[in-house]
Amino acid sequence: MNTGSILILLPLLIIFSYLFDLIAKRTKFPSVILLMITGIIARTVANKYGFDNTVLLNSLIPVLGTIGLILIVMEGALELDIRREKLGLIFSGFLAALIILILNIILLKFFFTTILKIPNDPAILYAIPLSIISSAVVIPSASGLLARDKEFVIYESTFSDILGIVIFNYSIQQIELNEPLVSASPIMELGIQILGIVFLSLIITYFLARLIQSIDHHVKFFLILALLILVYAVGKSFHFPSLLTIFIFGIFLSNGGRNRDFELLPNFMTRSIDIEKTKKSLDEFHVLTSESTFLVRTFFFLFFGFSITLDSFISPEPYFYAISVLLIMYGARHLYLSFSTFNFNTTPLVYMSPRGLISILLFLQLGTLDDPNLKTNVIDERVLLLVILISMLVMLLGTLKKPEVKENISLEIKTPIDEEIDPDYSNEQINN
Repeated sequence: MNTGSILILLPLLIIFSYLFDLIAKRTKFPSVILLMITGIIARTVANKYGFDNTVLLNSLIPVLGTIGLILIVMEGALELDIRREKLGLIFSGFLAALIILILNIILLKFFFTTILKIPNDPAILYAIPLSIISSAVVIPSASGLLARDKEFVIYESTFSDILGIVIFNYSIQQIELNEPLVSASPIMELGIQILGIVFLSLIITYFLARLIQSIDHHVKFFLILALLILVYAVGKSFHFPSLLTIFIFGIFLSNGGRNRDFELLPNFMTRSIDIEKTKKSLDEFHVLTSESTFLVRTFFFLFFGFSITLDSFISPEPYFYAISVLLIMYGARHLYLSFSTFNFNTTPLVYMSPRGLISILLFLQLGTLDDPNLKTNVIDERVLLLVILISMLVMLLGTLKKPEVKENISLEIKTPIDEEIDPDYSNEQINN
């Protein structure tokens, strides 16, 4: 393919992705499905004309996926509103992400070992990616939910991403060392490691915030992103949960100094940071992150779809395995939400559990393991793709269901005198 053809093809792909996003906003149909279908159709046409060399694309998929993961976590953290009155909702989102994730892993591992006869170690490793909710898919699709449910989904999916990656890396490390997963010593070491990462993340956040307010060059946000990617890559090479650094930096950037009664950084750090000057750059940085996420996500899912051939879906086994995984997945979610809310009716929240980019990335990481005993051909990319597609369609159908209760919105009107007493008050603020 010559340069002219590439220059025509790349803009067309971006234009199609933009149109898919517009369709998704109007129909709630996930745009990533359209991107993957476009990639699959492109692969079918390419095979017809004898183009079957996908080595370069296969090597680009993990790189694009990792960059996309960093950008998605950053974008999600920038959109989180951390306030004292929302701490209960944040904690419930964290608890839901943790319990549903562990429950899924246990049930899927039991299914893999007892029904599919997969050995214990690969059963655990392949259960984890299939248990992680994709925040990249669920957050844009949650716009039709009630405000409180939407916030819950944002917190839950973001925590599910981070917890899933931490548990995955921890499991690989323990299995490779031939040590038990559930043991006091390694779990304590993991806890100490997470606390160390949190402390290190605060320091990195402090220096990056100082860097943002001190750089006068017209190009500075790509420098910040490059430094964050570097921090993530270095941390990952040491098997640290370095995604927490991205998350903490994004939360501080969007919430630092927002509430006088709830600071996210210690006072000795915030004294030397011009919060207002730093926050002036937030909108510009958020736009850059959103557009970069759009671009990376576009090519990631297109390339992933291009790596799939339709001939591999003739066998009925992947469909049986995928349906079984989905039944376990939604059963565990419905069970937790029913007992945690004492509401045993099926609500739209039950359907908000799609799989996506992180599941693909972790599957690709499993393929790079040197030990063949940690791999299985039973749960492969075909099963993963079917789980992703069907879970997205289920989410689409679930969000079309009208909420059974109407949202109560209370509007508070303040006089100019009140505004002088409370200068932080915004006329656009709505208390949910």
